[in-house]
Order: sequence, then structure tokens, then C-alpha cells
Amino acid sequence: MENTAFDAIDNDIILFEKMPRESKIDYPFKIDVTTVITCLDGKMEGAINLKSYKAEAPCFIVILPDQILEHNYISEDFSGLFIVMSKKFTGSLMSSAQDRLPLFLSVQDNPAVPLNENELKAMVAYFRMLKRIVKLQDHPYRMDVVRHLTMAFFYGAAFQFHPQSEDKKKSHQEILVEKFLSLVKADYKRQRGLEFYAGKLFLTPKHLSKVMKETTGKSANEWIDDYVTLEAKALLKSTKTKNSRARTFRIF
Repeated sequence: MENTAFDAIDNDIILFEKMPRESKIDYPFKIDVTTVITCLDGKMEGAINLKSYKAEAPCFIVILPDQILEHNYISEDFSGLFIVMSKKFTGSLMSSAQDRLPLFLSVQDNPAVPLNENELKAMVAYFRMLKRIVKLQDHPYRMDVVRHLTMAFFYGAAFQFHPQSEDKKKSHQEILVEKFLSLVKADYKRQRGLEFYAGKLFLTPKHLSKVMKETTGKSANEWIDDYVTLEAKALLKSTKTKNSRARTFRIF
């Protein structure tokens, strides 16, 4: 965040409006925060957990903790409003293990959503309101206000940008692909055998691999191998970077 103005409450929530140039990392890396971006100008292309995405202004982008991000392209004129939230903060938005913010679930499939003029105005207004509250350092209920504003925003955004009815439009094969990839994302560090995932989905390994190949162009085993390889690359680069910057490491 050097040379970048930002407002924050400890390390729990950070707001800024200028994308740090050093954030353009040219290798896969895993993030441990939730990042919400309202893209005002420019374009961004990349992949999140091996799934490609394209974002062009005006749009709304959400990147979740523990996802592996790859930047392929960020235009020179890219600008936006950034909200970064710690795991601790996002965890406080959920009252129980069963109460998950709907948007957090749906953005795994659609991290970038186009905005019309009214939606863009609403996003900018939310950011400005949140920023104003964060700046009130002497406010005794500042964090509570920020938390409730964020909860209201995410529930509203989930309904507006990711309606639950979208699931009804998906084919059986698409739903199966999503379930498989969700299982792989959760268990690939411990389970790398196709039989495990096929059993979870009540399918034969042969049928599962056939559906994955026909729907995505890659077999089920190839998807598992890609997750394992991507994780290894992210960890290797992260370790090297941390070691080389140990003396100058800075946190938000």
C-alpha cells in the first residue's frame, strides 16, 4: 500500500481508490482476504481457481479468501473502488455455520458482474457511505455500523446480481461440473483419486470423467491435477517472495 492513500479499521477492513501498481503479480497466488472491487474504468482478465474471467467497466468483482488468483491482463486505465476485508471480519458477518451470505456462494461462478448506470451509482454510494463511517475514528459504534452496512450490502447485491433462480436455468451437466469442482476445491489437498469424488456424487469414475470432458474440455483427473499444480505454484512463488522481501515486508 506504499504511495496509496487508504482508510482502515485495524487490518479488518481497508478501503482505497487507487490500485497499487505493485499488485500486478505475474504468477498464481492465493489470497487470504475478501476483495470487493467496483470497476469504474478499464479492463481486467485472469483466472480464479482455474476459471477464466473477464471484467470490463462498469462492473462489480468479488474475490474470496483461499482462492488462487492469476492476473493475465490489467489495462493501464484500470481504476476502481476497493474494499478489502479480513477473514475475521467476514466471519463476523455470519451468525452461524448455516447462515452464509448468498453472494459469497454465487460469486464462485460469477466473480465479475456488469453494472448498469443505476447499479453503478448504488455501488459508488455504498462505498462513499462506508468510507465516511470508517473515517469516524471517535465513533463508539464504528465497527458495528460498518458490519451492518456490509451485511445489508451483500444481501442486497446477492439478490440483485446473483438471483437464486439462475440455478434453475443450468443444465444437469453444468450443475454436476459445479458440484465436482466445488468438491475438488475443498478436498484436493487430501484426496486426489477420482474414485473419491465420483463416490461423493454417486457416479462411476468413468461417467464423471466423460461428463467433465464433454462439458469443460478437460477430464476429471486433469482438473484434479491442475488444482494440485496450481496450489504448488502459488505456494512456491509465495515462499520465494516472502523470503526475498523479508526485510521490507509491509502489511496493510
